Amino acid sequence: MGSSKHRWKFTLLRSPTNHRKPSPPPEFICPISGELMADPVIVSSGQTFERNCVLACISLSFKPTTLLATVDFTTIIPNLALKSAIVNWCRTNSFLPIPQPIDIRSALKVVQTLMKDSPNFPLIRLSSCLSSASEESVVAAAADSCSTTPLPLLTTRPFCYSSSSSSEIDNPVEEDEEIFCKLRSGLTSNQEEAVVSLRKITRTKQDARIHLCTPRLLSALRHLVVSKYSSVQVNSVAALVNLSLENANKVKIVRSGIVPPLIDVLRGGFPEAQDHAAGALFSLALDDQNKTAIGVLGALPPLLHSLRSGSDRSRHDSALALYHLSLVQSNRSKLVKLGSVQLFLNMIKSGQMTGRVMLVLCNLATSIEGRAAMLDGGAVECLLGLLSQAEFDSESTRECCLGALYGLSQGGLRFKGLAKEAGAEELLMKEEETGNDRCKEKAKLILEVMRQKYEEEETVDWEALLNSDEVTRSRYELVYGKG
Repeated sequence: MGSSKHRWKFTLLRSPTNHRKPSPPPEFICPISGELMADPVIVSSGQTFERNCVLACISLSFKPTTLLATVDFTTIIPNLALKSAIVNWCRTNSFLPIPQPIDIRSALKVVQTLMKDSPNFPLIRLSSCLSSASEESVVAAAADSCSTTPLPLLTTRPFCYSSSSSSEIDNPVEEDEEIFCKLRSGLTSNQEEAVVSLRKITRTKQDARIHLCTPRLLSALRHLVVSKYSSVQVNSVAALVNLSLENANKVKIVRSGIVPPLIDVLRGGFPEAQDHAAGALFSLALDDQNKTAIGVLGALPPLLHSLRSGSDRSRHDSALALYHLSLVQSNRSKLVKLGSVQLFLNMIKSGQMTGRVMLVLCNLATSIEGRAAMLDGGAVECLLGLLSQAEFDSESTRECCLGALYGLSQGGLRFKGLAKEAGAEELLMKEEETGNDRCKEKAKLILEVMRQKYEEEETVDWEALLNSDEVTRSRYELVYGKG
């Protein structure tokens, strides 16, 4: 009996020990880096890239040429839908770990590699992109005093700045480039993050204020100073104040064209930004090379307005800015024509910022137009009244008062008549006896002028001179012109 045997063959399929990761869909891959995107953004022209790759392209002024469509990096918008799809795909396909965003340094290297392969684009070395092509070295000359102004009233730090310790900079190249890329980004959140970082770095790291103040960064910052977003505007202007603290930066900042935007902020920016704008103008005005330019660019009217109606911080810095700007004759003439003398005298009469305002009056009294406006505005009576009350907040303010009177004493017979009528001689003799050395010296000089004999003095009718319409008319024509 035959038997049939069935032989069964079993084939065992062994799973390979190394699983190959599934390939991501092409739309998940960044066209620039060639890697799976972790932070995809859509650019103005419609394509999607990894965020830091876009920032690197913007920084290096490079547009990829391998794509069919023209790339426009004007604005970037987060592609949240694609980002969610990429994360879900990674989890579903066990594509772990989930990709992390490429760092800016690596992105810069990737873009540089693309630039090397681009025949129509010149090679740019990374080192040249991370620093200014041409650094200016400016020796700033701060004119913090004049012959009639005591030093204790002056400062070289804006009120909105508080000093802090200097420290070493960690990885400055990478950190600086990341800030610059975000400043140039079209995304408000990136710009805000960049100006906040810039403000923090330049506030706490003194060396950073020097190497960060490049034409490239100032150009990016100039557009953000007038941002319609409060946080961006405030932190941009505050960072600019910090940069302006270094003498070597002051002329560079003015030449970058950033003063007009600062003036716009002082006129109508957010309140905190206005405070910082006044501080920036004060800091920039410390350099002699900037004084005329700031006046020509139109800073004087908004500074006067800020002095009259701004916050305490803004008024403080506006007063000091006006003092330093009025060290230049062209600005003194502008201030007189703007009617500032009466504003200053009214502030002194009401006890508002007497010391700061007196500094400006000292400067105005050194010019012919300033003396004429002050004599016509009742400055002699006002200053002598202040001297008689002896209610000065400091000896420096007393010295300033006498300094302004000495400047007015160069006005000849008109001053002598006004001073005698106000009883100046008795007050000045008292100062000559009881004041400090500087006060004694100024009082002595004024008394010498008052006691000086002029050839025509014997025939002068003081009452007629003081009340003469002709004198007032001639002073008005001298200050404001005929017609």
